[in-house]
Amino acid sequence: MVRAIDVVNIALETFGAPIYVRREIVHNRHVVSELAAKGAIFVREVDEVPAGERVIFSAHGISPAVREGAKARGLKVIDATCPLVTKVHLEALRFAKQGYSLLLVGHRDHEEVEGTLGEAPQVTQVVSSPAEAATVSVPDPNRVAYLTQTTLSLSEAGIIIAALKARFPAIMAPPSQDICYATENRQVAVRNGAPKAGLVLVVGSKNSSNSNRLVEVARDLGTASHLIDDAQAIDPAWLVGVDTVAVTAGASAPEVLVAAVLKHLAGLGYTGLEELESVPEDVHFALPREIARKGPSGNPAAVPI
Repeated sequence: MVRAIDVVNIALETFGAPIYVRREIVHNRHVVSELAAKGAIFVREVDEVPAGERVIFSAHGISPAVREGAKARGLKVIDATCPLVTKVHLEALRFAKQGYSLLLVGHRDHEEVEGTLGEAPQVTQVVSSPAEAATVSVPDPNRVAYLTQTTLSLSEAGIIIAALKARFPAIMAPPSQDICYATENRQVAVRNGAPKAGLVLVVGSKNSSNSNRLVEVARDLGTASHLIDDAQAIDPAWLVGVDTVAVTAGASAPEVLVAAVLKHLAGLGYTGLEELESVPEDVHFALPREIARKGPSGNPAAVPI
């Protein structure tokens, strides 16, 4: 998510405003507002972008139809799709070419699922719940594979996958887990921290899938949890009788928002700060070639995901 934000900022610095962005670059309203103030223009579809202009595709990925639409309008494309989402797209293409039916575990209305579904729509079905997993049908139960949306909770995905395996014992799995490592790490951190707290606050926007999953993880453990855009969204009533507050954030939430939440809580008396880190995040991916800056070695510079 950091990488996608960097892509828009670097594009604005390199080419100047306006820069068009299809959908929200990441699902965080503060990030979108800040980039819009710098000259990014967010559109729903590429046909809203004037012919020949520059457009950035969001971190959530796109279908081939969107790519063709941009090409038809002569748009200059910068693709900020998360490399982990691209991995799922490539898996979908590979399984489809090998003659498999695809079951895509995820939320139908999420942009990432829309993009992955578009890679092989004739053979792909979205499965959003254990109930759907128990009733979905495929032409050949011996030629079926599953993929997952990268921002699901591990428990949510695990329950649905278990139901699919019970229905289709021969189902093929992706070569490696599709769920984003940053999403997984945050969920692990919440599992470790929530039992020690009376309240978990998750900094993130309402349309952020991975942020909502963090709230669910905490609540599943029996700890009260709320999703907040920023410090101003904290309801004082939530803090009544609460000695310890755990704070985490969705992958697209800027650190400055988290810092502001911690400062706000400190002003209310929560001054004993303890940082819990489950797994260090040191994975970096190269920027899109259209804006790639050269590092000291002469290779394209890399940024955190």
